[in-house]
Amino acid sequence: MHVTCRLARRASKLDRSTLTSYQRADDVTGRPLLKPSSASSSTPSAARAGNDNQLLIQALTSSNKSPLLALAKRIADAGCNLSESRVSTIGTEVSLMLLASGAWDALAKLETALTKLARDESLRLVHYRTGPRENSSHLLPYLVEVVAADRPGIVARIVEFFTQHEISVEQLNSTRYQAMQTGADMFQAQFTIGIPAEIHIAALRDDFLELCDGLNLDAIMDPVKF
Repeated sequence: MHVTCRLARRASKLDRSTLTSYQRADDVTGRPLLKPSSASSSTPSAARAGNDNQLLIQALTSSNKSPLLALAKRIADAGCNLSESRVSTIGTEVSLMLLASGAWDALAKLETALTKLARDESLRLVHYRTGPRENSSHLLPYLVEVVAADRPGIVARIVEFFTQHEISVEQLNSTRYQAMQTGADMFQAQFTIGIPAEIHIAALRDDFLELCDGLNLDAIMDPVKF
């Protein structure tokens, strides 16, 4: 009986000394040697999940009244991040497309602020919830540039070709201008497209350039290298 009690006291002292050594090592290295609690380990994942909430904002107004500053401030004041943005001036109008991300309550606060901002009659503003884009790693990014004498139907014919081959148009920029040297009306367009990996690139390029030759378009198709 006395032996058992002595062994129990020794085990208790050993446990206390072991814990003390862990605490001392923790004080010296500054890194905890004991396993963190489940509550602390779950916090980062919860924060990441909250940032998956996204709000797409589209605005259109006169180019001399750009709402970019007002929108950027409201996104920041709500505690959200500006994940992506597109701003372009077309004619006398400026168009903005902004993607804000953040926690659910932060986006709710931003939505309230945008509702107040939309009371301005000169501003056409819409916003709605969205989510992260699905992985499109099976699509190869290519850049297509087209230059030609301006005439109706060029964009429609090119987009029709891409649609027939199940190629996505990721971005499109086009403009009509007068050539400085001759004054001729010209058309220029840049397409960023996503080509399915199973499509034979050389054959696709040949078919596309043959189409452009038939339409009297000067065109190139090159991979995006960044």
